[in-house]
Amino acid sequence: MLGIAMFALIVILIWALGHLYVGWSVGRFIQRRHLRWAIRAVFGLHFGLTITAMSLRRITPEALWKDVLQWAAFVGIGLFSTLFVLCVLRDLVLLGARILRRPPTLARHPARTSASTPAHKPEGTDASLYPSTPDIAASLPDAPTPDAPADPDRRAFLQGMVNTSIVGASVAASAYGYSEATRVPDVLRVEVPIKDLAPGLDGFKIVQISDIHVGPTIRRKFVQGVVDRIQTLDPDIVAFTGDLIDGYVPDLRADVAPLGQLSPRYGNYFVTGNHEYYWDAPGWCDEVESLGWNVLNNAHKVIAINGARLLVGGVTDYSAARHMPAHKTDPHKAIAGAPPVDFRLLLAHQPKSVWGAAEAGFDMQISGHTHGGQFWPWNMVVGHVHPFSRGLDDYKNMKIYVSRGTGYWGPPKRLGAPSEITLLTLKRV
Repeated sequence: MLGIAMFALIVILIWALGHLYVGWSVGRFIQRRHLRWAIRAVFGLHFGLTITAMSLRRITPEALWKDVLQWAAFVGIGLFSTLFVLCVLRDLVLLGARILRRPPTLARHPARTSASTPAHKPEGTDASLYPSTPDIAASLPDAPTPDAPADPDRRAFLQGMVNTSIVGASVAASAYGYSEATRVPDVLRVEVPIKDLAPGLDGFKIVQISDIHVGPTIRRKFVQGVVDRIQTLDPDIVAFTGDLIDGYVPDLRADVAPLGQLSPRYGNYFVTGNHEYYWDAPGWCDEVESLGWNVLNNAHKVIAINGARLLVGGVTDYSAARHMPAHKTDPHKAIAGAPPVDFRLLLAHQPKSVWGAAEAGFDMQISGHTHGGQFWPWNMVVGHVHPFSRGLDDYKNMKIYVSRGTGYWGPPKRLGAPSEITLLTLKRV
């Protein structure tokens, strides 16, 4: 419990520092003092709103006011995240320009001798006998120096334009990302070439959905739209690779109920993701089973198809043991006791399960978890955290496919990493 409290405090501190930085970064270029402080107050209010919304999620019952509060908080988080990154990029550019700007070394000129009195005027001599020589250098107009201060009005105008552009770009990107995240995903059709695949499995169709995260901002309407789209694909099996929810069973039971409408030829299969363990994983396993799904907690099913045999195995989430030691992920256990089959498919929430899956003898793994980074710029760096972050790839003698996810987590925002309903078709080569 103490560890959780410390983690929460660190997260809050980082979140607070982020808001202080953005408030300072945006406000420092605003000339009007009252407006500058009003902008900073907005960031302070957003910080309070997000902390309040996150704190109330687990301790208050479902209500309209809570939904409105959470929508406002999560939309704000999406906007703030882009604004934060753009402010960092701008300030890095300004810092780099300042470092690269080298002030010129000015040549030193000998001291000028006064023109009104000659250097060796005899003492006691009338000064009128020595007419002064004009100081030519002093009479020339001053030349501008390279480090002379810029026109303050022009600088203020440019700073205001940059500020406005950053805020405008953040709003536009977040609005587009919102529309991409909240619509029903398109179907992504992927052919999976398998050498010497059993003829009976050639053309076998797997629909994969993953990471819907039914919860504060994703409800029944979205789930129903996903189900309706899957119904048009006529799949052989439907595989859900974890992170179905972000909430408790009594609160979200009605929202996930449309999943019970799916009835592919050879069944529905479900494995847990890390988020199930934040919200009562055993309870959700029971709920998903009640909807007619096969829950594969380190287990498997064997399907006979056109004279061929397909093993569908599933493991609990890669990190499950931290929350429930009895649910420790185990690809070897998932395949233990299986009869000879023609193809071994593993459902695993996290791509990292591929290491154990290869050792256990699986032929293919399908996963989610990464969201493909979900939105810029995280979609550019997710590959550095997860060696398999999206799409089809090879590992040793295996195929691995990683979905970008069907829903989203946190901010309703998809930018550069569109969500997907994946239709995987096995092809004999």
